[in-house]
Amino acid sequence: MAPAALGGFFATGLDTLRLTFRRPFQVREFVQQAWFIASVSIVPTLLMAIPFCVMVIFQINVLLNEIGAIDLSGAGAGVAVIREIGPIVTVLAVAGAGATAICADIGSRKIREEIDAMEVLGIDPIQRLVVPRVLASMVIALFLNGLVTTVGLAGGYLYAVFLQGATPGQFVTSISILTGIPDLLISELKAAVFGILAGIVACHLGLNAKGGPKGVGDAVNQTVVFSFVLLFLANAIITTLSLH
Repeated sequence: MAPAALGGFFATGLDTLRLTFRRPFQVREFVQQAWFIASVSIVPTLLMAIPFCVMVIFQINVLLNEIGAIDLSGAGAGVAVIREIGPIVTVLAVAGAGATAICADIGSRKIREEIDAMEVLGIDPIQRLVVPRVLASMVIALFLNGLVTTVGLAGGYLYAVFLQGATPGQFVTSISILTGIPDLLISELKAAVFGILAGIVACHLGLNAKGGPKGVGDAVNQTVVFSFVLLFLANAIITTLSLH
């Protein structure tokens, strides 16, 4: 990303933060966008969460079974799902499905000159379009992270108990050995940050789309790449800070 483009991204982010608290807040737009993002993200999230969680938890349980500690599988599942798998799957869903849909929507408005028309009418496109979408992306990311955590722990329970010989009671009680409410809150913090960053990236690239439909397609492709880079970087930073 060129320095000028990076500066533009930060400017969009600062404007979004500043205008978030300015009235009137676009409640209807927020609800519509939250429903829209959820509708395009839930199915991909489930399709990624189920095999991803099961695969990782299965491997952890194989290791625990080798050392005779299969009843600690709940602790392994809790660490894997709550701390890492939930946020990572949320990254993939928010950036791959939600953010691209936002970018395509705003980019199409840009090439149809709707954004220019709003500015002529004295309507700030950041306040009218970007703020509701960024907040909707954040809220849906929180929801998706909770969904992945629930699905992952449930899948881990089924695999550990019915296929690998773990005791149901021990699985449930051992979840809290290594993880607790603070870990869940950090996981939700990651999801909120991911949603905000993905929303800002998508809106910024959509607002700066040029060159007709091809330009919108390029902006969508860039949204995926830049969102993945930023979100995995944010995940690494938050994880490092939370473990100290």
